[in-house]
Amino acid sequence: MAAQRKHLVKDFNHFITCYVCKGYLIKPTTVTECLHTFCKSCIVQHFEDSNDCPKCGIQVHETNPLEMLRLDNTLEEIIFKLVPGLREREEQQEIEFWKKNKSKENEDGPRSKKPRMDDDDEEGGDQDYHRSDPQIAICLDCLRNNGQMGENIVKGLMKKFIRCSTRVTVGTIKKFLSLKLKLPSSYELDVLCNGEIMGKDHTMEFIYMTRWRLRGENAYPMVLEYRPRIDFG
Repeated sequence: MAAQRKHLVKDFNHFITCYVCKGYLIKPTTVTECLHTFCKSCIVQHFEDSNDCPKCGIQVHETNPLEMLRLDNTLEEIIFKLVPGLREREEQQEIEFWKKNKSKENEDGPRSKKPRMDDDDEEGGDQDYHRSDPQIAICLDCLRNNGQMGENIVKGLMKKFIRCSTRVTVGTIKKFLSLKLKLPSSYELDVLCNGEIMGKDHTMEFIYMTRWRLRGENAYPMVLEYRPRIDFG
C-alpha cells in the first residue's frame, strides 16, 4: 500500500492567502463579478480608490463595487481549521479593537447585561441577537428632505441612542425603525452614513470600519440617518 502523503499548510497557501496583503484570508470576501477572493478589509479599502478588481483588473461596478461583494463563510471555516490558533487570534484582536473604541456612554447610561436595541423589547426575538458579540453604540437621526412625500409619518425617535451587536445589519435597523415609528409594512426607508445610502446587508462593523470617518471627541457614537426612500426611477 502506498504511503499516504502528509499535506502541509503551505501546500494550500495559494488558495488561502490574500492577493493584496499576502497574509491568510481574514473574513474572506469574494467579488461576484470575477470570483476572486480577498480579506474583507483589504478589498473594501481597495474599493475606496478603485472600482476594479486588484487581481484581474475587471471593472466590478461603475459606481458602487461594494454591492458586488459576498462573504465566504465556508472558506473561512476551512482556513481556521488549516491554520492553528488563527481564529483565536482574530477574535482577540476584534475584541481589543472594540474595547479601544468604546465611548464613555454618557447618553446610553449603564450597559445592560443582555445586548438589545433600545430599552423596549419590541424586536421580538432580536433582543437575544448575538449576545456574546462586541457591541456598538449608534445614534439614529431623522433626515429631513425639504417636504419630501412621506415625511409627515417619518419622525425622530423618542430615544435615538441604541446599543446593538456589531453584526446587526442595516436591514435589522430598518425593521427596528419601522416598529418604533409604526410605519406601514410596505413603507421603505433609506439608511445613510455620511450622506451615503447603506445596503441592507451591511453590518454595523462594516459601516463603522469603512464609512464612519469622524475622529476625536465627537466620533462616538456612530451616527446613522434615516429618511423616506427616494424613488429615482
